Amino acid sequence: MKLNKNFGDTLLLLLGLIVGGVLGAWLGEKANAVQPVGTLFLNLVFVLVVPLVFFSVARSMIVMRESGVIGKMLGAALGVFLCMSLVVGTLSYGLMSVWNPFARMCVGAESATITEEINWADAIVSTFTVNDFPLLFSREHLLPLILFAALFGLAIALLGKKAETVRRFIEEGESVIMKMMGIIMKLAPLGIGCFFADTVGRLGGQIVGGYLEIFLVVSAASAICYLILFPIIARFCKIPQSRYWKEVIPPSATAIGTCSSAASLPVNLSAAKNLGVSDKTADGVIPLGTNLHKLGSVITSVAKILLALYFFGGATGGLGTAALVIGLAILESIVVGAIPVGGMTGELLICAVLGLDPAFAATLLIIGTICDIPATLLNVTGNLVSSLLVHRIVK
Repeated sequence: MKLNKNFGDTLLLLLGLIVGGVLGAWLGEKANAVQPVGTLFLNLVFVLVVPLVFFSVARSMIVMRESGVIGKMLGAALGVFLCMSLVVGTLSYGLMSVWNPFARMCVGAESATITEEINWADAIVSTFTVNDFPLLFSREHLLPLILFAALFGLAIALLGKKAETVRRFIEEGESVIMKMMGIIMKLAPLGIGCFFADTVGRLGGQIVGGYLEIFLVVSAASAICYLILFPIIARFCKIPQSRYWKEVIPPSATAIGTCSSAASLPVNLSAAKNLGVSDKTADGVIPLGTNLHKLGSVITSVAKILLALYFFGGATGGLGTAALVIGLAILESIVVGAIPVGGMTGELLICAVLGLDPAFAATLLIIGTICDIPATLLNVTGNLVSSLLVHRIVK
């Protein structure tokens, strides 16, 4: 029963992928007969993405402002989060450039390029802003919507009792949309399975082996961070290795056993305090990190973006591409963290920034599903190590 509670949704989704992969390999191009079922599921998700982003981000800002996190500690925490995300993103991009499963996986994929020539100034403006209010409410403009929702939530928190009615609307609206998304995601095994069957039918069985290799390279990057990078940071914070490993094992086991950063929060807080982090720092940094700082998601996002670039024939080398991949991966990990049960919100963000068909988000979602365990392990332990760094900085 406990296994079913912790892993039930993931196991069902994996089962859907397996059945879909077998069906696609068996039927070949005839598997496109089930493609409408996958499209129906995607459309149900798409219509909820915009309200989900708006309500979730606005409420996150309200909670952060009213909990007193915004201040000196927030600056230190965000600085640590950004630096660690940059290190992990760079490490992942470097490893995946050497160990590259994407080129082999995308043989025979679409040859159209993502962009012909990028004007970076125009690209930045169009990515973060829109020129008319109604344009905010489109899944093609998620970043402008996120910025608007964050300002909206902050304004509500600053107004206090004057905006009490609006605050209740945000809180209750988020609950309603989250419940709706939870209901729709029950259909994910069927919808994603049908979508995957069509993909395998068109591209051939090599895509299944490609996903397995992506899981291996993501796991390798996660292992480097977990076994080498994090202990080095602990030593820098003057934590004895024996003490560090004694305290990091319980949150690690909880992360693997539940596949949930939120479920690992209590034991992660306890481990941080046992390692000498002050109550105020631990209680501020770790919950904030649980929502905004997901190093495992950075690694899987790098894999998603590289898959998209290879699939559509985009540039995959050079400093510009590296900066795009790492920066977008960090941004996607923040969006995923800020919007629980996001239903492909991060994947849609990648498609929007790269100018891809939103339906490709389902292909990217598969990476997040199969890499859930190593990603959650790194999300949880990364926040524990971050609290050590923030404690040292603030102290």
